Amino acid sequence: MNDTGKSVARTGITFGSALAIAISWSLHESIIWACIHGFFSWFYVIYYAMTR
Repeated sequence: MNDTGKSVARTGITFGSALAIAISWSLHESIIWACIHGFFSWFYVIYYAMTR
């Protein structure tokens, strides 16, 4: 993978984690759940989108 692809992948992972943490915090207001959902990042975001 070239340098552009690597930076895009890193940015996507960071954005996915931040989005998952924000969604989790707004629903549960728990740091532990926010950390867990941040770890799963895009999987949690997709799950949330499919269940809403």
